[in-house]
This record gives sequence, C-alpha cells and structure tokens, in this order.
Amino acid sequence: MRLALCLLACVLPSAAATCNSLLHAVIPHTEILKAEETAAGKFPNAADLPAFCRVVAAVHPAPDSDIRVEVWMPLSGWNGREIATGNGGFAGSISYGALEGGLRSGAAVANTDMGMAVPAGADQSVFIGRPERWRDWGYRATHEMFIVETALIQAYYGHPAQHRYFAGCSTGGEQALMEAQRFPEDFEGIIAGAPANNRTGVHLSILWNYMATHREPDAYLPQDKLELIHNAVLAACHGHDNLIPDPFTCQFDPAVLACKTADTTHCLSATQVETVRRVYAGPVDPATGKQLYPGVPRGSELDWGKFGPDPAQKSMPPFTPIFQWVFGVNWDWRKFDLSRDPQRMDQELGPYLNATDGNLTRFRNRGGKLIAYHGLADWLVVPGEALNYRASIVRETKGNINDFYRLYLIPGMAHCGGGAGPKSFSVEGPLEDWVEKGIAPAATSTP
Repeated sequence: MRLALCLLACVLPSAAATCNSLLHAVIPHTEILKAEETAAGKFPNAADLPAFCRVVAAVHPAPDSDIRVEVWMPLSGWNGREIATGNGGFAGSISYGALEGGLRSGAAVANTDMGMAVPAGADQSVFIGRPERWRDWGYRATHEMFIVETALIQAYYGHPAQHRYFAGCSTGGEQALMEAQRFPEDFEGIIAGAPANNRTGVHLSILWNYMATHREPDAYLPQDKLELIHNAVLAACHGHDNLIPDPFTCQFDPAVLACKTADTTHCLSATQVETVRRVYAGPVDPATGKQLYPGVPRGSELDWGKFGPDPAQKSMPPFTPIFQWVFGVNWDWRKFDLSRDPQRMDQELGPYLNATDGNLTRFRNRGGKLIAYHGLADWLVVPGEALNYRASIVRETKGNINDFYRLYLIPGMAHCGGGAGPKSFSVEGPLEDWVEKGIAPAATSTP
C-alpha cells in the first residue's frame, strides 16, 4: 500500500482540487468517466442526501478487467473518514444504498461493481474461461476501489483521510475478510457481516439445498409445510418470539412430523422428512461421509422457499454461472458428483474466491480491528461457517484474538437482516470507538 500511495502522490496534486478537475486525475490503469457536483437532495430517489462530489471511474488492472467504481465525497462537513462499502451476490452494479448511508454520516464513500457487469439479458456465465474476471470479483476489485478512493480523497481535500474503514455483508463480508487477509494495510477498521468467505463452500451449500428440495417432485417443501416444520422446531427448541436462541444445541428431528396415514395435509411424507434432514445436515461426501460445509440452522425454515421455486417451474439452481465457470455452459446439476466435483471447484476457483486464511497476524500487528456478525437464522450463508472461520483465526493468528476481533451471533436474524430477530445490526459506532479511541466493544460468549 505504501508503494501505491507514493505513486499516487507523484501524479495527484497536494493542494485541494475542485470536483470537476478530478476528471483529469491520473491514477494507474484508471479512467475517470465523470466528476461532478451533485446538489443536496438532487440524487435520484435520495432527497435527503447532502451535496457531494460524485466521481465515476473505470479501472483496468488486467487486459480483461472492467471494474466500475464510484466515490462520493461531501462538499462540506467531511468528518475525515474514508469508508469503502461492499456489494451482494455477483454484484455487477454499484450499490447506491451502501453509498447513501455512508454519505449521510459525513464520510467519503466508495463502492464497486466488482467487474461483474454483464450485457442486458445475460448473466455471469459470460465469464466462462475468463479467470481475470474471477480474480476481480474475488479480491482485486475491492483493493482497486480502495486505491481509487484514497487517491481521490487526497486530491479533492488536499490531505488523506484520518481513518479508513470497510463495511459489507454477504459478498461484502467476503470482501471484508479478503481485505484483512490479502491487503491488511488498506483499512484500520473492518465490518464483515454474514461473510461468504468460503465462497466455493457457500455455493456448494446452495446447490445441496436445491438438490435436496428438487431431487424429485415430492421432495419439495411448500410454504405451509415450512410453517409446520418451523412451529415444531420452536416447540422443541425453547423458541420464543418466533426465533431459536441457540440453533447449535437444538436437536429437533423432523421424523416427529412424519405422516401416519395417507392424509399428508398436516404432516411430512417420508421423502419430505429426508429433505429436511438433508438441509439440516449440509453437504456430505457420499463416499467418505466427510462434512463438506455446515448445514442450514434450525429456526430458518420460513426462508427455505428461497432455495428454489416449485420443481414444476423447471428452474436452475441459484448462482448457476459459478458452476458453469468450472464445468462449462452445459453443466447439469443432476450430474454433480459430490465425491469429486467440490474438490475441482476448490482447485479452480478457491485461489481467487476463498477468503479462508485464518492468519490475520499482519492485520492485527498494524493495529487493525475487525467486527464480524452473523444471523443465527441465516438460510443462505450458514452461521456454522462463521464459527469455523473464528476457530481458524484462533489456530493461526498469534496472540489473543480479542485484541482485534469480535464475532457476534444474532438470534433470529436471517441473511444480513430480516427474520424474526433484529432487522439489521449496526456496529459502525462501536468500531469507530475501537479504532479511534481504543474503546473495545463488549466481549462475546462465542466459544
């Protein structure tokens, strides 16, 4: 990072610049497409935003890269903070909601499409055989966003930010952990919500749940059956207010709902009981019995309809393009070999996409602080993997991890929000206090 900042200092002015003049800023492999002032209340669908300088950039760190970045900087009242924000799913567009929240707080903010934009009517299968795009999505676009944002702040205000933060959830959580692992000098404070950091594992889990509910017509669980299962889980696992306080100790067995007669209205068929067991169990190698990724938590059942629509609709599994990157455009989920294909996914995509390195010593030694959180009713990126990653930090990072790391598990919260628990989880203030004042947030009881 020091080399990058040295280079930027050589090509950008040290005195404060006008917003429009940033159109001519020189940043390595970056084209400034737009630099203009936006008056207060004039950004579409965001009437409460203050006036800001909006910069749009295209970044090309590799011949096949095309990364879009937006940086928004308050025209007045800047609080001295630089915040880079995360995206969701495949990204492919700028997350304006993430930018708006940071700008309202008085910070200079940035977001990126992660180099995943596709033509209208297409999906990310267009990136089959294009590993530079996988690399951009996995880690490079986020670091390039940081470089662009840092350079523009220096140019516009005439001095760097006092403090640098990253905040994101889901894919944004993966971006957060990738930064802490690969680029530990970029940010002082990082928020990683429901991180999809074991990216190949996440998509194996998504496919497993689709296979479980779509392997045959009777395996599917319509919403009335999901409500039946969820109510039984609440009754069996000390649930209250529609949530399970600790799904890891809940031992609910769906066999208690098995039909005793031919009438299946208020019970589960034998095939549906097996579906529920598979979802709770998570992906397993059928040849060795090895657990490949944690299962979906008890208490998340009301969201299982998001695994995929009724089989009669002839759908494809969510995030099919990531499998096509490895197995080709004609990939057939019915032929996915759980004893062989997950290893191939790890080998081909893991080096680009997986942020699973538990050694955060460099991040800790340079004073970085990291707050992670995960909903205990998350049906998409399961909370068991958050505990797996915390355990790897304990094993691989020297010293007491509580000096720089916190993990909060939120009962009832679904993926990044929603569910019966808190609709959102805000730790920006506690992180700022930790970074700027040395006031650590409350410890957790996480094992």
